[in-house]
Amino acid sequence: MNIMKYRKWYYIFTLTLIVPCLISLSVFGLKLSVDFTGGTQIEIEGTKDQSKVREIALASKFENPNITVTDKGLLLKTKAVNEENIKNFNKELKGVKGAQEVAIETVGPSISKEITQSAFISIILASILIIVYVAYAFRRVPKPARSFEFGVIAIIALLHDTIILLGVFSILGRLYNIEVDPLFITATLTVIGFSVHDTIVIFDRTRENLIKGTSESFEELVNRSNVQTLPRDISTTFLVWIIILVMYLFGGESIKYFLLALLVGIAAGTYSSIFLAAPLLITWQNFKVKRKLKQA
Repeated sequence: MNIMKYRKWYYIFTLTLIVPCLISLSVFGLKLSVDFTGGTQIEIEGTKDQSKVREIALASKFENPNITVTDKGLLLKTKAVNEENIKNFNKELKGVKGAQEVAIETVGPSISKEITQSAFISIILASILIIVYVAYAFRRVPKPARSFEFGVIAIIALLHDTIILLGVFSILGRLYNIEVDPLFITATLTVIGFSVHDTIVIFDRTRENLIKGTSESFEELVNRSNVQTLPRDISTTFLVWIIILVMYLFGGESIKYFLLALLVGIAAGTYSSIFLAAPLLITWQNFKVKRKLKQA
């Protein structure tokens, strides 16, 4: 089975995924929760009537209230509101059967800024460490490949997965008012780890086959390595994906979007490992060969 001969089609398909995500991110960005922007968060129990609570919130001059269902009731997030508006909200809320405010929390701009900075630093640091680790682990890979090439391509695949994950949530934020909270950062880091692990499994088999030596071309060797790891890669990913899907469908509302981020990221990571990382390795080597021929 020759998977790699269709790599141009994989590149085209990848662009059709990435371009809309980049456009959405550049135009709409991500809809950030109060954890990042600063604001007020109110936990309500005893009712799940979103429309009624939204009506009360708007009447109390809450700006762009975002209401999600939780296990025990509702979670309302909005921009910072003053004490008088909160009193009006609580007064009207008493008219909703069974509804009561359980907790109210205000997140200041300084705290939200610190969370945002920590999130970006975590992602950047993780990416740097991945390049260093892959370059070291593959330091004895035989020619024509070089260790740093494996690391760079692993990061390219990682960026592909991250862009798709961010882009999907940018679109969902625009269409369905879905916000990004600190759990989303946790999901992103989890996807990064999964993506790199998936890619390294294929690259490691490629390295093993290179060390053994063969009369095959580099493209044939990479294709064979990919095919050898394909059954284990797909079966493992499928099992993980199904478990997360079941949790998403039947689990609690509080982690629903965290699980959705994992579903999107793992699907993107599996695709990029098989149909982007390995083909890019071949394209890189072919480019090196063509450049040497031109210089000769």
